Amino acid sequence: MAVDRERYRPIIKIRDTKDPQGLPNALYERAFQEVFEFSLSTGITEELLSDIAQSFHLGKDSRDSLREVIQRLFSIFREKDALSLETDLLFLKDGKFMCNNSDFFFDDAARERQRKLFFLRDKKQEIPEELRAEKHGLVYVHMDGNIGNVVNGAGLAMATNDAISLYGGSSANFLDAGGQATKETMLQAFKIIMSDKRVKAILVNIYGGITRCDMIAESIIAAASELGPLKVPMVVRLQGTNSEAGLQLLKDATLDIHVEADFGKAAQEAVRLAGIGMKAEKLKLERKSIRELPE
Repeated sequence: MAVDRERYRPIIKIRDTKDPQGLPNALYERAFQEVFEFSLSTGITEELLSDIAQSFHLGKDSRDSLREVIQRLFSIFREKDALSLETDLLFLKDGKFMCNNSDFFFDDAARERQRKLFFLRDKKQEIPEELRAEKHGLVYVHMDGNIGNVVNGAGLAMATNDAISLYGGSSANFLDAGGQATKETMLQAFKIIMSDKRVKAILVNIYGGITRCDMIAESIIAAASELGPLKVPMVVRLQGTNSEAGLQLLKDATLDIHVEADFGKAAQEAVRLAGIGMKAEKLKLERKSIRELPE
């Protein structure tokens, strides 16, 4: 069973995972799912409970037990800023339900409101780069590809990942530097991306509104100066406020950066350069293996 914030209003999803003999089987092909909508203002009503009970042919004792489970989940959902609550409901011999194997997801943006809840967070289990990014106000998500991204705005970041995939590449990360990125946040973003050994090319995709593109260019130059020569090729696409000035700064900096104003061309170039990097690494490994062969 899951309680989710979906389709602009919360829902309860219940999936029957028992086979015809009543044995639990999460992979059973004929398992079905029921979806029940509810309102945060009215909560879990008797009408909603009645609909759920009828759908799953529950008796009075089972219905009362399910009411208690759902009411408790709803309290957590509403009071703790939950995004999704999932739990396996075990149906006991006495007709009651028991929660098992629960996964609860809470809104990161509610950190200040839910300090006691977030105090329980075990950062040792989290990805170091994501924690480092969070410390500097960046949103970073580790992915499995080899093209590092630095983008301002979550929507543009998602579009950038899609474009890379469209042209045959794969992203190493999702990194949103925010709509009001500063020199410092951009510098930290580049430090995180450049320290990732999986990255074979970097794509910087900035649409300047409040964020000035010339400031982004200065941040890139500062990062290259502080971190040393670029070890992988970088493609920078700037569009918007002071984009022409920003692109010119990068051209004049002699950092061997590929500058581009077109989104699609920038993504294609990043994919191409990452492919060259992968081939070069493969060739290097092959040569190393040959040298290590016994004479």
